Amino acid sequence: MRHRIAVVGGGPAGLTFARVLRRHDCPVTVFERDPAPDARPPGGTLDLQERLGQLALEKAGLLAEFEALSRPEGQAMRILDADGTVLRDWLPRPDERANPEIDRGRLRDLLLGTLDVRWGRAVTRVVPGTDEGAVVHFADGRQEAFDLVVGADGAWSRVRPAVSPVTPHYTGVTSVETALDDVDTRHPDLARLIGDGSMAVYGANRALVAQRNSGGHVKVYAQFRAPLDWHTHLDRADAEAVRSALLALFDGWAAPVRELLRRGGTFVHRPLHVLPVSHTWPHVSGVTLLGDAAHLMPPLGAGANLAMLEGAELAESIAAGPDDLDEAVRAFEERMWERAGRWARITTAGLERLVSPDPAAALALFDEVQPS
Repeated sequence: MRHRIAVVGGGPAGLTFARVLRRHDCPVTVFERDPAPDARPPGGTLDLQERLGQLALEKAGLLAEFEALSRPEGQAMRILDADGTVLRDWLPRPDERANPEIDRGRLRDLLLGTLDVRWGRAVTRVVPGTDEGAVVHFADGRQEAFDLVVGADGAWSRVRPAVSPVTPHYTGVTSVETALDDVDTRHPDLARLIGDGSMAVYGANRALVAQRNSGGHVKVYAQFRAPLDWHTHLDRADAEAVRSALLALFDGWAAPVRELLRRGGTFVHRPLHVLPVSHTWPHVSGVTLLGDAAHLMPPLGAGANLAMLEGAELAESIAAGPDDLDEAVRAFEERMWERAGRWARITTAGLERLVSPDPAAALALFDEVQPS
């Protein structure tokens, strides 16, 4: 008997889950609230780790295609002092594949392939335990029932309330994002400053990070500790007002570093929220969660990697034992909680060190994790 399976969310977790199921000839329905794949900017770049995201792609049969699209040179990392002094300059070996970068948009297209995604289907809630199964309610008033609904719909998941009352809380750290286009031609001085991968500058309770994407595009993130309502006196749609506020926050930093903010275009406000480090829930038949919906953590390179591997592993568990769907999901959740809890503790401690009163704590953290 083939089970009725749906995944809510067309991000890395949901698409990896669907691709691996499809590889095992198991039907799955993907619901995504966006009306089309390119309905909004896909975001920045991701580093996919060998034992996490790359392993998930191998399970999906997509590793070779990923290797052709990824940017191993993006593993380069440079750290500067606030006065512009280069403190560390790590370059990857020619054969280094530990965590090559790939743009989120390219990863999305790779995972999408020929998947049949139902675009523009925003979910409002999921009701488990009905006579028909778990019922998905949509914003347009329609409903559909499934034997399993997988919530891979991110930080503010509409599926999560079916299994857990917990909601994300603010970390005390805000990130404001801007971007530079055609950096090698239009801003060659900043291109040289950033290098081939990422560049970071750490100060007291604040940081400035620049990260290369494909095609000369660079994402710039200003990170700082502040109340959630720090911006209430600003019109966030007024780019010049936001720019002035950020430049004031980084007053006294080296002029070339501040140029990353001066030359940025629009600014996007992203307060960092997380779920509790050990977020679990009593198992609910017919519903489970993946990725940020299950274990939202600081964005320090683990989230998407974990989400993809979870999607692949859950799909393999279902494909291996289709007659006992509920037991396969229950066993998967136990494994997911243990691994996610470990990574949540690591990334939470990492954020405390990266945006801290002592900039030396950030440098020490990188010294611990970067190859010598």
